[in-house]
Amino acid sequence: MAGHQPKIYLLPNLMTAGNLFCGFAAVLHIIQGKMEGKVAEGAAGGKYKEAIAFILGACVFDLLDGRLARLGGHESPFGREFDSLADVVSFGIAPALLVYDIVLHDFQNTGWLIAFFYLLCGALRLARFNCVAAANEATGSGTKDFEGFPIPAAAGVIASMTLFMLWLDEGQRTIGVWKYGLPALMIFLSVLMFSRVRYPSFKAVNWRTQRSLPAFIGLIALLVFSAINYQWMPAVLFVAFLIYGFVRPFVSKAFRRGIEDDDEPSEEESRKNDAA
Repeated sequence: MAGHQPKIYLLPNLMTAGNLFCGFAAVLHIIQGKMEGKVAEGAAGGKYKEAIAFILGACVFDLLDGRLARLGGHESPFGREFDSLADVVSFGIAPALLVYDIVLHDFQNTGWLIAFFYLLCGALRLARFNCVAAANEATGSGTKDFEGFPIPAAAGVIASMTLFMLWLDEGQRTIGVWKYGLPALMIFLSVLMFSRVRYPSFKAVNWRTQRSLPAFIGLIALLVFSAINYQWMPAVLFVAFLIYGFVRPFVSKAFRRGIEDDDEPSEEESRKNDAA
């Protein structure tokens, strides 16, 4: 008798395939720059920028696949596993190789250990996430928060900060002394992925989310401004999300729910409603 075949939903998994393609293309551009002997030169900046664009593109695809799956009620174990495999390439291998090519190769053995440590922490975090998600499905419980920094956001921080450094030293033959901050940033993000710091997943934000006209106009303005200032604005957005996890416990619940589009009542409000 044939074994159970997993359900494969087209649109969400096409987005995941796009994520994987972007990760693969980013790795190829980094390797091509190395093989052409243009690393840390002006021409290498073009290869790095293309690789960074693909990593950031993978972030967009990763954002869309989950939204499409939840919108159509098509979340599945296959999609979750496929997404994690794509994430290892796009947000694990690609950023690690990017930083290694830029600066970590200067540290010889220590350099590749730092790059591998980031990749290892990212892979372990994805495995832990899948185990927790499967357990939550079995028990019918769960939370909208991520425990620890998500690996797509970690890759976004690394890629956007590298793009910002390239912009600062545009026209120079090397990225400059800024690059020596990348190893420390990579170690910090590796540890943060396994920390207890909680980050919103923004799962409540979907195609049905409603906002006032001023808020909608403000969002459009932010997107246009980010596109115009693509050299540094992605870094601002990713770093702001990074910091938000640390300040989140100290902001009011109303402010937090407004940012995260969380329409569900808090535990205190639920108890009041039950009592009523």
